[in-house]
Order: sequence, then C-alpha cells, then structure tokens
Amino acid sequence: MTTNGNPARRRFVKAMAGAATGGLLGGLPLEAVLALTRRDRGVSAIGAPRVALVLGNASYAKAAPLENPVNDARGMAQALKAAGFAVDLQVDARRAQMAQAIEAFVARLGRDKAVGLFYFAGHGMQFSWRNYLLPIDASISRMEDVTQSAVDLNSLIEGIERAGNPMNVIILDACRDNPFGRDFRVPQKGLSQLDAPPGTLLAYATAPGNVAADGSSGNGLYTGELLREIPMPDAKIEDMFKRVRLAVRRKSHGRQIPWESTSLEEDFYFYPPAEVRKLDEDEARARFEEELAEYERIQDAAEPAPLVDYLKRYPSGRFAELVQLRLDQVLAREGEKRVRIVDAPDNPYTKGSARMSTAWQVGDSYTYRLLDLYTGVEQETRTLRVTKVTDTKVIYNKGKRVSDLLGNSLRLRKVRISGNQNIPAEFALGKRWTTRWITDRPNGREESDFDLRVTARETITVPAGSFDCFKVEFQGLAYGPKGPVEMQGRYWMAPDRVRQMIAQEILRKQSKSGKVLKGLRRELVSYQQG
Repeated sequence: MTTNGNPARRRFVKAMAGAATGGLLGGLPLEAVLALTRRDRGVSAIGAPRVALVLGNASYAKAAPLENPVNDARGMAQALKAAGFAVDLQVDARRAQMAQAIEAFVARLGRDKAVGLFYFAGHGMQFSWRNYLLPIDASISRMEDVTQSAVDLNSLIEGIERAGNPMNVIILDACRDNPFGRDFRVPQKGLSQLDAPPGTLLAYATAPGNVAADGSSGNGLYTGELLREIPMPDAKIEDMFKRVRLAVRRKSHGRQIPWESTSLEEDFYFYPPAEVRKLDEDEARARFEEELAEYERIQDAAEPAPLVDYLKRYPSGRFAELVQLRLDQVLAREGEKRVRIVDAPDNPYTKGSARMSTAWQVGDSYTYRLLDLYTGVEQETRTLRVTKVTDTKVIYNKGKRVSDLLGNSLRLRKVRISGNQNIPAEFALGKRWTTRWITDRPNGREESDFDLRVTARETITVPAGSFDCFKVEFQGLAYGPKGPVEMQGRYWMAPDRVRQMIAQEILRKQSKSGKVLKGLRRELVSYQQG
C-alpha cells in the first residue's frame, strides 16, 4: 500500500499496525478507520467523454498467425462507437505504431479526463511477472528479447494511472497458446495476474496462467460474447462481464473462464438507464422478496440450467455467490474440469486470490473469544465443533448452529437466517458484492442489507497465531421492530487455510441518533481441521 503524500493513508497504516499485533485499534473508532480506507474518487465518470484504443493483431511474421483478432478488433470498435466512444482502431500494428497509439491514448485521457477503454486482441505473454502484448513484427528467440520486441502492458497501466482520468477499462483477449511453436518455448502460459489500479477494471479472456481459444466462427470465443453483451441496455459493466464469464465457461466446458480484477468506485453503463436512482425501502424489499423466492426455488438444483438462469438474471444478485457455489458443485459432478488461476506467490503485482475451502469434516473445531471493541475486555469464549456435514450445510454443536458450505450462518439456536452471503466463494483484492437476508428471531424479524468489499491483504495476529488474510469491509442497515440500525465492520479470512473467520469487528449504531449500541471483536483462539 502506497502512503506517500497521503496523511489519511498514513494514519490508517499506523492504526492497522496495532491491529496486526493482535490488539484493538488504539482507541481509534472503527468508523474512523473504515473512512480512511475509502478512496477519494475525484472526477466522476458520469457524463465524462469516452475514448477507446482498439488493437487487433493477427498477421504475425515470426509467430503463429491468428484467425480472428482483426475481426474482433473491428467488431469491438463498431460496438464502442455505437456506445459513444471516440475510437482509434489499429490492426496488424508494428511495435512503433502500437507505442505511438498508446502514447496518444494516454495523453488524451489526461487532457480530456475521459473514461478510457483499451482493448487488445492478439498474442500476449508474461515475463518476470509483467505482461507483454506482441506487435506483428515481434522477433523473440529468447526471453531477454521480450522487453525490446513487445509492448509492456504494465507501462500502459502506469501511464493511465498518471493520466488522472475518472475511470478505465482494459480488456485483453491476448492469452493464445505458445505463439512461437517449436522455435521458442514460453516458460509460463498466458498472462500474469495483476491487480487493477484505482478506478480501473482489468479483464482477461481467461484466468491468469491459462490460454484462451482463438475461435472458429469469425470472433474469438471471449470477444464474441463481449460483442453480444455490450449493446444490452441498463447493464452495469461488472454485471456484463459476469454474464460473459458465465457464457464462455459453459461454451468451453470450463476450459476457459474469463477473469476480472476491479477497483471501480462507481457504476458504469455502456447504455445507461433513463434514470439512475436509489430504490426506496419498499421497492428494495419487493425486489429482494422476488429474488429470494427465486433463490429458494433453485438453491438445491441438481441441474445447471436453473442456476445459470438465475446468474444471467442476477449476475451480482444477493445470492449470486451461493448460487455460483452450487453451480460449481453441479458442473464438477457432470465432469467439468475448470481452469484455475495459476498460483504465483512471488508475483509483486498482485495480492493474489483464493477460493474458500469447503472440505469440512466432522470434528473440525474453532474457538473464539469475544471482546468489547473499544475497551478490549473479554466477554466470553465460544467453540464451534462440526458434528455433521451434508451436501449443502455444515452443522455445529449438534444443531445449535448451521451454516452453508462457505460458513455463512443459516441458524443460530432458535434464530433462522435466510440467504446470508457475507462470505463469498472467492477472494481477490477489489471484489465487491451485496447481501440482504432475513433473520427470524422469537421476538421478531430483522432484515439486513450490506455492501461488502475486499480492501486489503495483510497479516494479522490473534491468539491462534499469525495469518495471511484478505480483509473485507462492510456496511449497511438492519431493519428491525425498533427501526433501522446502522451496521459497519470488517473481517479477516485466510480462505485457503482456515474455513472460518480469523477475526471480525462489528459496530451497531442507532441510525437516527448515531448512538453506539454494541461494538464487538471476535478473535480465533484455537482451531483444529481435518
């Protein structure tokens, strides 16, 4: 995390240093710490001009020629022009031509403060964790030639960051198989994982470290799906990419799964709705109840079709993480061998990603201590012990608690919880999602509505030890019999190591008065997993 020149960031890092040693935040209120992590968005993308640079390289002189990138680029240029972008289209470009076009693109973004979109179809490769796009005149016989013959994508991203424009989208259909055949073997397949810089969505045709299909029907598989989705009205850009990912996965039987890294701070539409407004509570509740009914109908589906239909309709739905997990299970049983991001722990350009382990076993146990968030006084110790595991649920302490396979609570003693997805299936920096769920208590019903985001990867120390964690921040409202309660907090997960939270902090305040009702910190004291 860069802190130079940003006092708020320095205060945040100082505060977190205390948390990382296992203590509370030195008296700094939780809401103040959360506020320090929110980036000032500066210039808004709403109403900003739109500028795109589209490159498609196919006629390689010393690498394997490709069939579809020129078609892909022309199709993308046409789609973007229709969506209001000023487009510079370059096909079969040499290195000097690519460099000149990129320089002009970055300069225009800085001058016009435009929303920028960069698209490349062609050969790409990685070297020393940096990604390179190949011009048609690339001549590479050894890895050391890459920096002289190819175009460094990381340098493009660094230039975009300096431009200071409100938002950028980078789309790379550039993960074809080894471009040089037997003449030269590329040590690592595909492109290297890279975390999107602030205000950017970075999209790959397939997961880092893997290769994508060139396609056989006029367009590459990935770009073909993009061209179908871009014209769809009222679609948020992140929803659009999720639909593309789902379609490519199904058509490739899991051999190609697109991947995105995002740090967008506001919604973007290629074709925005006539009116963008926040729903009032009655409207939000009605839509939630409609979605909840659909989720409850398909949550245990044994066939992919109803799950796929839900994800097409609600790509960022309040149960999308849970439905995605169920779809993974169903497709795995049907024989899908899905590609995975290649693990690269030494990569300096990413905080990595991790999927939640669902390998629960009877006898797994997790002991926590509960502390007052402000005083640090210990209130009690609790132990969760797995006593049964089903196809979709984990039962603890002989039924006193039930969760789904991600660890989201479904029942706590006499309390029933419907549709909670606070814990997602996969963690990566910048990932954001929403959840709304119903808590039925003996004394009444409460509905909770949260926004969540993975904001950092950091090492924290609790009584159970030190853990390399993803940090998730959340905030929202709980609507109960006594009116709305504001809730905010954060939790830390080591998803590939421990199947429960490492620590969690949560603050409940009266929505109107701001009075603090409860502030708790939960820390893992010990655990045992089979």
